Amino acid sequence: MRATLYFYAVVFYPFLSIGSTCDPSEYRTAWGDCCPMCNIGTVVYHDCNEDMSTTCIPCPPGTFMNQINGLHRCFTCKDCAKSQGLYIQSKCTTIRDTVCDVLDGYYCIDYSDSQCRRAQKHRVCRPGQETRTPGTKASDTECVDCAHGFYSPSGLSCTQWRDCAARNEILKECGSPVKDVTCEQKPKKRNDLLDLISTTLEDVYRIFFS
Repeated sequence: MRATLYFYAVVFYPFLSIGSTCDPSEYRTAWGDCCPMCNIGTVVYHDCNEDMSTTCIPCPPGTFMNQINGLHRCFTCKDCAKSQGLYIQSKCTTIRDTVCDVLDGYYCIDYSDSQCRRAQKHRVCRPGQETRTPGTKASDTECVDCAHGFYSPSGLSCTQWRDCAARNEILKECGSPVKDVTCEQKPKKRNDLLDLISTTLEDVYRIFFS
């Protein structure tokens, strides 16, 4: 009998309810009745009837309801998964959804309803590059190649090659974008060596024959 009544209610209700609306603080049931809505943090357990008002129940853990409603189920709380580059900034309550934020070292790649849904790790600059613009929670790291005459073994910052001439040395091995030049001491001149030998012999002569 109830199934038959439900069938007629569903089929004929749209025609019977034309021009009939519920109060803004009410919702319409499947039977066409107007019932008081439930407050935030709760949902409908039983529709109202002639004897009693709407019966509401609190949202269970892991769910919430942030508006007055005539619903029978609460919304599921958002999951701030670490695997998605997120962490919980504010826990879910019965009246408010979880608030997620981006982990350090990540930037958001999927925004929805003014919140980040998924984040990705910042790019790591390669050797031979340096960081032009550090990554933020909203943008990735920007890398740039080292200019000629500079090197970066770790990809953090470019450093100018060593100046062998300024150190009174000579070039042994050329530098590259990932390593510095190698310098070595200049070989001693032959005349300098002969002068040293001559001076030493003179000193020996004075010691033994003076």
